[in-house]
Amino acid sequence: MKKFTADKSGARPFLKWVGGKGQLLPELVSRMPLSYGRYFEPFLGGGALFFHLRPKRATLSDINEELINVYRAVKFHVDDLADALSYHIYDKEYFYELRNVDREEEYYEWDSVERAARFIYLNRTCYNGLYRVNSRGEFNAPFGRYKNPMICNKELLASCSATLSRIRIVRQSYTKVIKQVQRGDFVYFDPPYAPLSASSNFTSYVKEGFSGDDQKELRDLCKSLDKMGVKWMVSNSSAPLILKLYKNYNIEFVDASRAVNSKASKRGKVKEVIVRNY
Repeated sequence: MKKFTADKSGARPFLKWVGGKGQLLPELVSRMPLSYGRYFEPFLGGGALFFHLRPKRATLSDINEELINVYRAVKFHVDDLADALSYHIYDKEYFYELRNVDREEEYYEWDSVERAARFIYLNRTCYNGLYRVNSRGEFNAPFGRYKNPMICNKELLASCSATLSRIRIVRQSYTKVIKQVQRGDFVYFDPPYAPLSASSNFTSYVKEGFSGDDQKELRDLCKSLDKMGVKWMVSNSSAPLILKLYKNYNIEFVDASRAVNSKASKRGKVKEVIVRNY
């Protein structure tokens, strides 16, 4: 098996992610604090801001066990992961067979690299990279129609592995960040967005979902971090709930492209907010 190496500078998100921040990077980067200690990102997703900044001291975390397993596989076992990915094929019947394996007991006997390869394959071949699970935690996004999807980008994975080599990656709730930060650190929160309408709610990336009460809990966490002297930035929708929760902080509106909606007429530009305590 050939070992691939790459410089960290080539790193960028290796996952497609609904709500990913690639398109908003200029807006986010321009609002970063001029200086900060350590970098924390508790809703990891595709990690667009992290891969752009490439901070030397960072903790990346998420409650999604499968997602964290992927990042750890890229960090520790990138060559084995690329090898496992090379066996997957872009085929509708194959897609559904692999997608539905998490309904079977045998799936829980798979090793971490096999599970990570499945995750990346489904991410690259499902509809719009939509990571969605049902109430039992089973992946249920449909097959996506692409001309020639790249399932395994070995050079990109190697670059990401180099970037992640000294980074702490943890499976945990966003609420745990308060026990790890200190004055001067920076936290970027990119939670599942508060829905603008019932049909726009694509937040089930874990079976528990992310409710209005969770949004309030996140705001309360931000208040506590503010009192500690920790700098933070939050991305979210421009839903009335969010505007109300963060009314005492710096709220700025930005335009983002909405790619996922059941109605084509509702895709396009939409107002989002970036909230900061500095």
